[in-house]
Formats: sequence, C-alpha cells, structure tokens
Amino acid sequence: MEYPPDLDPSLVQRLVETEGGQLAKKMGIKLEKLGAEESIATMPVEGNRQVIGLLHGGAHVVLAESLGSLSAAVHAGPGRIAVGIEINASHSRSVRDGLVRAVCRAVSLGRTLCTHEIAISDEDGRRLSTVRMTNYLMELRGDD
Repeated sequence: MEYPPDLDPSLVQRLVETEGGQLAKKMGIKLEKLGAEESIATMPVEGNRQVIGLLHGGAHVVLAESLGSLSAAVHAGPGRIAVGIEINASHSRSVRDGLVRAVCRAVSLGRTLCTHEIAISDEDGRRLSTVRMTNYLMELRGDD
C-alpha cells in the first residue's frame, strides 16, 4: 500500500486497524494507493454479484465511495473529516468475474468541498462505470 509521506498518522492507524472499514472488508476491497490527488483499489466480483450473476451496481458505488471518501479525508488533513454529500454513477459495461480496479482522481480540491471522479474498469482495462463524488470537509468534533 502506498501512502503519501504527509498522511495524518491517525488516519493510517484507523485504516490498518479496520482494514479500510467494515463494508470495504466484507466486499474484499484492497487499497493499492492512497492520496488526495489519486487513489487506487481493487475488488473481487465474486461475492459482490447480483441475482443474474453480474457485479452489482451498488458494489461499484461502494468501491467508488470508499475511495472518494478516503481521498477526501487525505485532503482534509488532521483534525478534519470528509462527509459525502453527493454521488452519482453511470454504468456502461457489466462483468461476471475477476477483479475490478478503481482509479480515483481529484476534480477539485477546495477548502470545504472536494470532488473526485472514480473510473472502475475490468481486468482488460475496459471501463465499467464512472462515478463522481463530492465531499464536505469539516472540523472534527468531539462526538464524531
């Protein structure tokens, strides 16, 4: 796993302790790279299929939101959190097996808002879906 050198140590600790979070762990999401500008992860199709055997559209969104939220958290920095306020997905191709790969790239990194585009592809590099996510960046409160 590749982390940026100035990454908040408490975020790294939470990622290691939770293996990326409960849902990400259940879905088999594996982080390869984490940064505000770019993050990369993979997810198996097996275990994340819908009833007719295709990768579930919601699984695409979970993978994308996991990456978009973490990338936004990196940008937010210590003492702040990222909260998703908008997400949309366009699915353009289906897949039945293998691994999918998500590449999350920053569109806009502001002081209080940031937007990322996440492209999810199959093992042959064919785009399966495109997801755009906006996060609100706020100060960490004692009850968060």
